[in-house]
Amino acid sequence: MTDPDATPTGVTPTELSPAEPTGPEQGDRTTVDVVGVRTGMFGAEGSGDTSGYDNLVSPIVMPGPSDRPYGSWFDEAADVLAEVLEDAGSSWDAAIEKVVVYRGELTLHVRREHLVEVCQALRDDQDLRFELSLGVSGVHYPGELGRELHAVYHLVSVTHSHRLRLDVAAPDADPHVPSTVSVYPTNDWHERETWDFFGIVFDGHPALARIEMPDDWPGHPQRKDYPLGGIPVEYKGATVPPPDERRLYH
Repeated sequence: MTDPDATPTGVTPTELSPAEPTGPEQGDRTTVDVVGVRTGMFGAEGSGDTSGYDNLVSPIVMPGPSDRPYGSWFDEAADVLAEVLEDAGSSWDAAIEKVVVYRGELTLHVRREHLVEVCQALRDDQDLRFELSLGVSGVHYPGELGRELHAVYHLVSVTHSHRLRLDVAAPDADPHVPSTVSVYPTNDWHERETWDFFGIVFDGHPALARIEMPDDWPGHPQRKDYPLGGIPVEYKGATVPPPDERRLYH
C-alpha cells in the first residue's frame, strides 16, 4: 500500500512547497505593511495589572498593494474603470492610489479629490453598475501619519452580483472628504454618522450634523484618541472612570 504522506521519489523534503495562489479563489499574494506597534491593553501601565496584559506588544498591520493579475472579475472591472476615467478626462493613476486584493475582496484606495467621479463611473457604466451603496464607515489609525482618518464605502452591483470597497484617506489636520450624496443619496445618513463618531467632514453634504450624539457633544467618540473613560455622562451628572482605574489588582 502506498503511503499518502510519503515524499515523492527523487524529491527531497526541502523542495516541496505549497502551490502558488493564482487569485482570490486560491488565496492572496498581498503584502502586509506594518503601520505601527501597540503595547499593553486598556492603558494599563506598571505593576498595577497582574494579568500580564501590560506586557503585550503587537504590530499594527495593513494589507499592502496587490499586483496584477488580481484574479476573478477584478482585472476586468479595473480595466473598465480606467477606460471610463480616461474618457472623462482623468486617469487611473490620478484617481487610484493602490489596489488591494485581500481575503478574496477588492479594495480601491481612491484619492479624495477624485472620489465623486469614481463613484459616478462605478454606478453609471453598464459593465460596472454598482448601483447600491451599503453605507459609509469611518476608521481611525493614529499611527498612519498623514492618513489617520479613513472613510470606507461598500458598493454592490445588483446587476452583476459583485461587491467592492472604496477607501479614502484624510489627515487629522485636514479631515475633509467630498460628499457622495449626489451619487448615492442614502449616504446622507451614513455620512452624518461618520462625521458624528469620527469627525470626518463631508464637503457638500446637504445638512451635515450629529445624528447620534447631542449637538454640543465635545469630540468624536469612536476615534482612537478619544478617552475610554473619565467622560461626564450626559444627563446624569456621573462619570465613568478610565479603565485602568475601574479595577485594581493587589
